[in-house]
Amino acid sequence: MTDVYLAPGVRTPFVKGGTAFAGYDGLSLSVPVIKALAARARPDFVVWGEVIPDATVSNIARELIFEAGLDPTIPAFSTVLACSTSFVGVIEAAGMVGRGGTHLALVGGVETMSHVPIALKSGVADKLLATFAHDPAAAAAMLGGLNAGDFNLPANAWANRVSGRSQGQHTEDTAKRFNINRADQDAWALRSHQSAVAGQDAGFFTNLIVPFAGVEHDTLPRRDTSAERLAGLRPVYDAAGTITAGNASPVTDGAAGLWVGDAEGLKRLGAPAAVKLVDWEMAAIDFRLDEGMLMAPGRAIPRLLYRHGLTFSDIALWEVHEAFAAQVLANIRAAADPAYRRERAGVDADLGDFPWDRVNPHGGSLALGHPFAATGARILSQAAKELSGLPAGARAIVSVCADGGQGTVALLEKV
Repeated sequence: MTDVYLAPGVRTPFVKGGTAFAGYDGLSLSVPVIKALAARARPDFVVWGEVIPDATVSNIARELIFEAGLDPTIPAFSTVLACSTSFVGVIEAAGMVGRGGTHLALVGGVETMSHVPIALKSGVADKLLATFAHDPAAAAAMLGGLNAGDFNLPANAWANRVSGRSQGQHTEDTAKRFNINRADQDAWALRSHQSAVAGQDAGFFTNLIVPFAGVEHDTLPRRDTSAERLAGLRPVYDAAGTITAGNASPVTDGAAGLWVGDAEGLKRLGAPAAVKLVDWEMAAIDFRLDEGMLMAPGRAIPRLLYRHGLTFSDIALWEVHEAFAAQVLANIRAAADPAYRRERAGVDADLGDFPWDRVNPHGGSLALGHPFAATGARILSQAAKELSGLPAGARAIVSVCADGGQGTVALLEKV
């Protein structure tokens, strides 16, 4: 297999949906990221994704080639795997570089959660289109007679189609199943904000962000939050539950990208702070059972470690996506539980004690934000930068959970 490397890219600032980026769609929000990256080197191909798509754009990656003014001869394709979208784009690119004459890929994603498309129900749309074909005026008149029942409205916070329940509702199940209490969730959220703010103050994010629309930095990390403020928030999904707006990731707009290449591809970037993509693991669970929607990493992490003969302490850096504080705590608790590993992950090995102090040193999605398709690129790019500052041979685990009971985990190494 060709050795594959990841080099940090750039992203827009992440902002709360409905604020500074509300006037932009996925294409326009992605353009500054694509332009900044392409100014550094010409990619052999582009992989991009968007979970909440624009109905008029079938392949956002290819459209970006033209919107950003890149060479039209660069192939580009789109991908989607919920919150793991740009993560799985990296895995796809890793299987392509070094083959077919390609050496360097630009991978990323975007989400404009300010804009949620509203669709007509199929029967209504079919009737409207059939009428339009022979009588456009009658079709226009039909539009005036539509009511709320004719639309597929995005109810219940992007509820899963199979269960009819949102990720937050499923994660309430997770918190109960793994005994994740409210105080621990709030403490993790506070830690995430404090770490993100410290990273901002230290300039860690400066070369990872391109200013856009007058915004120069992430606006979601809260300097004024505290344990007391978090404790005062009401549960969102269940009056007797533990998940609040403070310990759940916010609705976010943003775009992010990074580089995937072999040794020849990295030469084009001019000796970047690249890290090796050693291996990856994808997992899926039946989320209709007791664990909840977002627990696949709890199985993928021990499988990946076991395959390489590693323990928790062999990993110097852990970057874990924070969809909800409860989900982070539950996945790590599950991965660290010998019975769970044996029964659910099929791993019967002693992985040691988990090093909680090595997780998300510059904050995670609770503080930085979670624009679905951009999160994988954000977290991998951030991990690549963090790992590049550690001694040669240091390893990182990057984990992202996803809607539908899936998850992606990667093992990186400083070379």
